[in-house]
Amino acid sequence: MSIIKVENLVKIYNSGAVPVTAVDGINVEFEKGEFTSIVGPSGCGKTTFLNMLGGLDEPSKGRIVIDSIDISKLKSKQLIDFRLHNIGFVFQAFNLIPVLTVKENIEFIMQLQGISAEEREKRVDVLLEQVGLLDRKNDRPNKLSGGQQQRVAVARALAAKPKFILADEPTANLDSKSTENLLDIMLKLNKTEETTFIFATHDNRVMKKARRLLVLEDGKIIKDEK
Repeated sequence: MSIIKVENLVKIYNSGAVPVTAVDGINVEFEKGEFTSIVGPSGCGKTTFLNMLGGLDEPSKGRIVIDSIDISKLKSKQLIDFRLHNIGFVFQAFNLIPVLTVKENIEFIMQLQGISAEEREKRVDVLLEQVGLLDRKNDRPNKLSGGQQQRVAVARALAAKPKFILADEPTANLDSKSTENLLDIMLKLNKTEETTFIFATHDNRVMKKARRLLVLEDGKIIKDEK
């Protein structure tokens, strides 16, 4: 059963002298439990597409339906609330808050959701156990390696129990060993928790682990390999 349905999706940027079509009529569906990579050369539209799936960028045309809700019709406040409860994000830059500890970074989304301190504490411990960083719970991000920070970012994305996680070039700043560790953790979560992961990447190491490849070129899907 599809959790995301994309229909005739278009994104045109009009900021320059000539309009640029970054995404050009995409139609695709994603099912629960997918481990999918969106791939293609720089400028093919994969990050723009991912940002629209996450409600971070507004489509010029078309619809994105998530669990029967057309997010392209939501007002700004409704969209923020929807993202908070349904979508997790992992970015190339780890985007951890430097003045907060690992625990506090992961708790942040749950605090916005109004989850009790007791429940937050339990969930943080479970998540840090899953990503192998329970012993770093009270450290600040500057005490962690890049790979460890990205694992915290994954735990933070999972904290809100989202329907799916969008990861934009999550391995771009990591060495080979850190990348393997991160991908192994994500695959384990995908299998044990049925967490849906959708990546935008040009990293062959991510592509090899993916069970589905969507190949973009000039804003269009030219291949869908399962």
